[in-house]
Amino acid sequence: MNWIEGIMRSIDYVEDHLADEIDYAEAAARSYSSPYHFQRVFSILCGCTLGEYIRCRRLTLAGAELAGGDAKVIDVALKYGYDSPDSFAKAFQKFHGITPSEARRKGSMLRSYSRLSVKISLEGGNIMDYRIENKEAFRLLGFKRRFSGTPGEPPETRVKKEADFFTSTRCGQFLLAGMAKDSDTQYGILGNFGEDGYDFWIAGKVPEDLIDVYRKPEYVGDQIADLLGLEPVEIPAGLWLVCETERCQYPTDKFLFLRQEAVSNWLPDSGYELREGPEIEVAHWYDDDRYLERYIEIWLPIRKKE
Repeated sequence: MNWIEGIMRSIDYVEDHLADEIDYAEAAARSYSSPYHFQRVFSILCGCTLGEYIRCRRLTLAGAELAGGDAKVIDVALKYGYDSPDSFAKAFQKFHGITPSEARRKGSMLRSYSRLSVKISLEGGNIMDYRIENKEAFRLLGFKRRFSGTPGEPPETRVKKEADFFTSTRCGQFLLAGMAKDSDTQYGILGNFGEDGYDFWIAGKVPEDLIDVYRKPEYVGDQIADLLGLEPVEIPAGLWLVCETERCQYPTDKFLFLRQEAVSNWLPDSGYELREGPEIEVAHWYDDDRYLERYIEIWLPIRKKE
């Protein structure tokens, strides 16, 4: 059983059970993966969570049924996993832009989210520099915010969502850089992945003693600590796959592609799989004319396959 066949089997299972209760563990088993590994890889490759894919596919089919027949709204809602007409109507309108009753009118415009298909084509041949590192646990200090969706969304979508976060914490970022004595390196931590989204930290590698001092009222004060919103970020020990973007002026345009490349091409034949844990993006920036030295490291938590 190869990687492509496993993913195809999982998608087939999901599509065959869109009108039933879908067992995520069974979907993962079809690809011979653990549930966590399958959902994490699915999210990275597809840019959406498995739950989002299922929801969009069900609402697509629900819209087609309402537009093409005499099905009752309540029957369609129950068929596709909604407990009440109200919850179905809310989800339907968010996806299609119209209510279920409006969808039954002739000429109404509906949205369609197509089925995923894995196409076998001659790809690869790319050179990806990487290293595997075994790191002890360490801590960072940073600002946290929770975002909906997945980190693998198109760059323009993700940048738009995170722009306010970066702007509103700008002063704090200068504080972090000063505490770390490093204005050229910034850490982005992604963790606590779930169907509702993920946590994202803007962090700095601050000396351990300063992290502890920061939380002591006699040195900083609870009010200042709460005002700044800084908190420690715990990074567990383990193995990491570390990849680097090319040196260029705008590496932010490159790292999402590199993330997908690592999971789709390197991971399947590597003897490793993703493990639970955060992902880390280490941005190396320069403010002078050395812009060609700008790059981003991507750290993915991995472990040996059993």
